[in-house]
Amino acid sequence: MHDAGDNVGQAARAVVIMGPAGAGKTTVGLQLATHVGAQFIDADAYHSADNIDKMRRGQALTDEDRWSWLEQLRQLLHRPEANARLVLACSALKASYRFILSQNDPAIVFACLLVPHHELARRLAARTGHFFDPALLKTQVDALEVPIGCTFDGTLSCEQLVIAIASYAHWTAYAAPGVVAQ
Repeated sequence: MHDAGDNVGQAARAVVIMGPAGAGKTTVGLQLATHVGAQFIDADAYHSADNIDKMRRGQALTDEDRWSWLEQLRQLLHRPEANARLVLACSALKASYRFILSQNDPAIVFACLLVPHHELARRLAARTGHFFDPALLKTQVDALEVPIGCTFDGTLSCEQLVIAIASYAHWTAYAAPGVVAQ
């Protein structure tokens, strides 16, 4: 695990950027990983073909549909060689999903991007090339169990979110573009 540096507390080994579709998980996660030298994983790449097909048809995934997907992601987060920083973009809508992912490991932290429903809908309408049917947004918003103490305003700029989440994770290696870390 990385030392905390100037921050108080132990640095996270992994950050799960979470929230419903359209919250900006991938965009923020990629930028965070780039700025702190972390590995980035997009949970969407681990959905089964059946799950992707189901979402394309506008059918919401059930808990049963998600178990093997969550287990794969849990293994990625907990693999023995995973000593480097890791950023995972994953909906992680329910507390039970977050427990599966983290196994209560305090080195794995969650950053929930909260975005108003109308803004999520606008973002999804503008998105192209993704399998998620925007008609499923309500099911995700309804399923979201907002975690306490790790929420972020998903309407902030990507740079603002990256800075806030890096600080929250005690990742002091972060340096904003154009800023020399001292």
